[in-house]
Amino acid sequence: MIANPQIAARVLIAEDSPVCRKLLQVVLASQPYELRFVGDGVEALNQLVEFQPDILICDWWMPGLSGLELCRHIRTSCNPYTYIVFVTQNADTEHLVEGLDAGADDYLAKPFATGELLARIRVGCRTVQMRREIEEKNALLEKTARTDHLTGLPNRMAVEEFASKQLQAAVRHKFGFWVVVTDLDKFKLVNDTYGHFAGDEAIKRFAAVLKANTRASDICGRLGGDEFLLIMTHGDRKSIIQTVERLRADFANEVCILNGQEVLVTASFGIAGFDGTGEPTLQELLTRADHALYSAKAFGRNQIRAEILSLALHVTSPAVKP
Repeated sequence: MIANPQIAARVLIAEDSPVCRKLLQVVLASQPYELRFVGDGVEALNQLVEFQPDILICDWWMPGLSGLELCRHIRTSCNPYTYIVFVTQNADTEHLVEGLDAGADDYLAKPFATGELLARIRVGCRTVQMRREIEEKNALLEKTARTDHLTGLPNRMAVEEFASKQLQAAVRHKFGFWVVVTDLDKFKLVNDTYGHFAGDEAIKRFAAVLKANTRASDICGRLGGDEFLLIMTHGDRKSIIQTVERLRADFANEVCILNGQEVLVTASFGIAGFDGTGEPTLQELLTRADHALYSAKAFGRNQIRAEILSLALHVTSPAVKP
């Protein structure tokens, strides 16, 4: 990205005239730009992918692909943004309107003054810089909107959006899809005994263990409070349960220091999923996972329960004695 107009930018010059190319090369050689020259529109199109220029100085008439056609293609299919300056001998209003409507940002009439050319390139540099700064800020805002501020995990919106897309793919391609709902055991007691800051610490410790046990192809996130959601795919029932059991055991063995005291905090897990048959909705699986979680709580906490479609599969992990 361009830090300021004086720092090197990538400039692509698409000009079929050897004389004009040489003139542009002489003018720009002393400037802080990385230059690349091509002689026709097709070659310019190829360089857009390879070179990824910040600025394109483009002749209107070129063999293979005209500047106008090249400009339209860039605006409909290319990313990141390239600032386009048309260089043309025909500077009548109708001609210029057509070029600007095709997506050009600026134009320069031949023959051009050196100072004017350099000034228009600097304008392009500033425009590209501002546009990319806005894109970065928008990306940061998007990430913030999908991230839980306490744990750094994806939030409910991000996890459920990912889960919906993965479930559609699982139904279409017939692979397993699993929803794991989990929360901390007796979390209210932790808050009441050690305070809310200690409760936040317990949530962050659990989030770290959850993330460490989540494959890169899956996703885990915080739904709110002490409740979390893990989405897993492409595994059979046995492997999924083994993974969740490892997660349960890892956290049960994690000693949390809350207000200077060693505290053993555990979690319970409810699993719902299908093995590639049927067409369950995400809400249906979430509801079943919730029911399985309630069952795990009722059977003593610090354990897992699982349901697969309409067949309830009860899986118990060793409960920690009081």
